Amino acid sequence: MKGFIILYFVIWSVKCSDDIPPSFTDFDGPYVVQVTSPVDHAEEPHWDGRKNILYYVDIHAGGVLAYHFYTKKVSKITLNGEASPVVPARNNPNVLLVGLNRSVVVVEWDGKKQLGDQEILSTISQQFPKSRFNDGKADKQGRLWWGTIGPEANGHVTPNEGVLYKFTRENLQNPEVVRAPVTNSNGLAWNKANNKMYYIDTPTLKVVEFDYDDRMGTISKENRTVFDMRDYKGRLTGLPDGMTIDDEDNLYIALYGGGAILKVNPTTKKLLKVIPIPARDVTSAMFGGPNLDILFVTTSRVSLSANERLFYPAAGSLFAVKNLKAKGLPAFTADVADGVTKRLNLLENLFTPEIFYPTPKESKTVTRNTEIPLWQTLMNTLRAFF
Repeated sequence: MKGFIILYFVIWSVKCSDDIPPSFTDFDGPYVVQVTSPVDHAEEPHWDGRKNILYYVDIHAGGVLAYHFYTKKVSKITLNGEASPVVPARNNPNVLLVGLNRSVVVVEWDGKKQLGDQEILSTISQQFPKSRFNDGKADKQGRLWWGTIGPEANGHVTPNEGVLYKFTRENLQNPEVVRAPVTNSNGLAWNKANNKMYYIDTPTLKVVEFDYDDRMGTISKENRTVFDMRDYKGRLTGLPDGMTIDDEDNLYIALYGGGAILKVNPTTKKLLKVIPIPARDVTSAMFGGPNLDILFVTTSRVSLSANERLFYPAAGSLFAVKNLKAKGLPAFTADVADGVTKRLNLLENLFTPEIFYPTPKESKTVTRNTEIPLWQTLMNTLRAFF
């Protein structure tokens, strides 16, 4: 990509045994490519095959980004707050559901420059006003399973101020509490048969498995640990963060502070592969590409010192792991809203609290502006109706 540094790394499997490592002349293994320039804290990748776009966020900057697979271009909007996660709507490919601070927000955006209206659908966790949404996905039926994280200070998260919620069209104002309390509600994945759900509360250092009922949208009270970082003390470092799954039900777990993605078989509990990533803080992963055979990996630089950034110049970038010889499962879309509610009262449309507009043509960023002239707002509103 023009203007970007492309890094190639030959990667081999690191097995949990004393096996002789593969030959250094074997270049048929996976390799990693840096596909975007860095942002501060990239997270929550979501592949939308309808548009061949990988959406992700820059959490603390409020950024929602769209990486266009075929053109290799990145478009961006900037929201007023901390943004995470992002999930496209099922019935309208130009609508995104975004976590903004503690609110579920519907945003009309085509992934390029045509930014439409925005609307807050729900605000949660009144008892924890300093918490925010962190990780979340939609299930097969389009319900949102979104979790929060307690306030962060000096690299530490306030314990027991997070909640895992489930949102449906019917319960947006009063979503179901699935797990509470948690500290840092993080990675989620469902198996291919859709009868198991995998979940990470980061400080526990574990991935747990629940029995899952897709029809009812419920998980079992009991869970089973399928991976525990403490079993690999001295061999692995970092904290389990975001997560995805392949079509053989192997989990891919990002290690924040560990510089890698782990491939784990949750049935046997075996660590199958360690995939090094050229960034210390690896945040999440998602299979994408037209054949779902590319593992997109998000990373962060927000916690790095100035000297550490010199050691990890690509930290904060989106990476692509190729030649894994594995494929992912299609990501589920959200079915809780199809777009912004058009109010019958014209004044309510004119004086909405948040107004966003595209910056000049040469920029791919959309920023917040609360000083649009009234006549322009009126024209925008009339255009929405006609």
